[in-house]
Amino acid sequence: MSPHGASSDRPPGHTLPPPRRTIVLASDTLGSRLLRRKPVSTLIAESEGTDTLPAGAPEEGGRSGIHLRRSIGLWQLSSIGIGATIGTGIFFVLTTAVPAAGPAVILSFVIAAVTAGLTALCYAEMASAIPVSGSSYSYAYATLGEGVAFAVGICLLMEYGVSASAIAVSWAEYLNKFLDLAFGRKIPEALSGAPDATHWFNLPALILVAMVCFLLIRGVSESAKVNATMVGIKILILVLFIGVALTGFHSGNLTPFMPLGIGGVQVAASSIFFSFIGLDAVSTAGEEVKNPRRTLPMAIIISLVVVTVLYILVALAAIGAQPWQKFGGQEAGLAQILQDITGQSWPAMLFAVGAIVSIFSVTLVVIYGQTRILYSMGRDGMLPKRFAQLSPRTGTPVWNTIVVGIGVGALAAFIPLNVLADITSLGTLIAFSVVSIGVIILRRTQPDLPRGFKVPGYPVVPLVSVGFCIYLITGLHADTFRAGGIALAVALVVYFGYSIKHSKLERAGQPAEADSPAGTQRG
Repeated sequence: MSPHGASSDRPPGHTLPPPRRTIVLASDTLGSRLLRRKPVSTLIAESEGTDTLPAGAPEEGGRSGIHLRRSIGLWQLSSIGIGATIGTGIFFVLTTAVPAAGPAVILSFVIAAVTAGLTALCYAEMASAIPVSGSSYSYAYATLGEGVAFAVGICLLMEYGVSASAIAVSWAEYLNKFLDLAFGRKIPEALSGAPDATHWFNLPALILVAMVCFLLIRGVSESAKVNATMVGIKILILVLFIGVALTGFHSGNLTPFMPLGIGGVQVAASSIFFSFIGLDAVSTAGEEVKNPRRTLPMAIIISLVVVTVLYILVALAAIGAQPWQKFGGQEAGLAQILQDITGQSWPAMLFAVGAIVSIFSVTLVVIYGQTRILYSMGRDGMLPKRFAQLSPRTGTPVWNTIVVGIGVGALAAFIPLNVLADITSLGTLIAFSVVSIGVIILRRTQPDLPRGFKVPGYPVVPLVSVGFCIYLITGLHADTFRAGGIALAVALVVYFGYSIKHSKLERAGQPAEADSPAGTQRG
């Protein structure tokens, strides 16, 4: 494999059909600039290192001849999806979701899984058609235009950054549980939580973020191998929990099943949806995957199936083993359940170790995804070109990793867990909705584009996926929307203050090109 790029995933003799285009007259109107789209052929050419700059266009960030390297196979990519999804929430989300829904939190997981499943099919098609970095951001740029793409990019950065912070906070809880069981000691309370009457900041969360960033700077191939090993440990530890917890199962803990009504089920489903973020994380690796048109959709679907089965079984076993009223505020809850059932410390200690390893792998994947989104936005000129620079030695965006590490570390050290979880769900649901809409648009504008996978039941499945996402968005707390509004305000300031003037399409100084739906067959 050349260090400067990767061979195309297309079979010999197969060429990408050029998209049907119409020339949209160049215009200085705000609407035309917000709606300009980046051709799929350009996105793919950039990912393969075969793109060329228009005559007279300025040199952009990332055009140093160094490109992301295709070094990730199916198992490693599936591990990224499974790893980022399982540990994102299941180790701690029950402490906030169960008090909202009671035993019916099992139904909340089913609703979230159905929503994620519908969206996963849409992700599989988009990832196979546009196998590049940037995930929903890149898909939106090709289908909905620059303005929407930038907003989605900001949502993704918020989603990944806040998610990584929430996970790091949970890591501190399980680390303390292990230290208490193994050595009878804990990290001082002042250094193990977000600032309040008894805490100063979360030191373990900062340490975790620093270790993850160090590993990512060394290279993606090494990181993917470490993650794959950790995912195996994670699955084993959750299977251990299910087996032990079911021995303490009491059907009486499931009644009344829905004490807080259907509204509680919706609220819980909305808050736990962020734990399906791994489906998006798979597509952020589009430029570093071998044979992406086949590997990306397969990895997304494999991740969804494995994660859904484990989530529902863990939730059922936990609810059956402990009255739902005990979940609220319970730290390292799954480990505590094991200790209560067995009356011994070793199962809980073993689980805590597994959780420590598992949450490390999730933080690794989520921060990885965020750095790749920054890379894509920097390459497009939407952010300063520094974000599109890669290390000549490792082929990784070192600057991005440092910036993300500082931001995630600050959030993890100073923001409470429940606030972080809801903000992440909002960003995830918005991104998932955009992908589902993008499938419909791309089918209409480029029906002949090679796709390694097509959504069955089109267009019903993408439309139902959007409907489910909207349903879950309406279940989020008002504070979440206020935080989202602040993020949107920041996005508008950055876009109109910098991005709209430095966009690669803007600086090329040529008429914008759009893929034309006119006269095309319907997919």
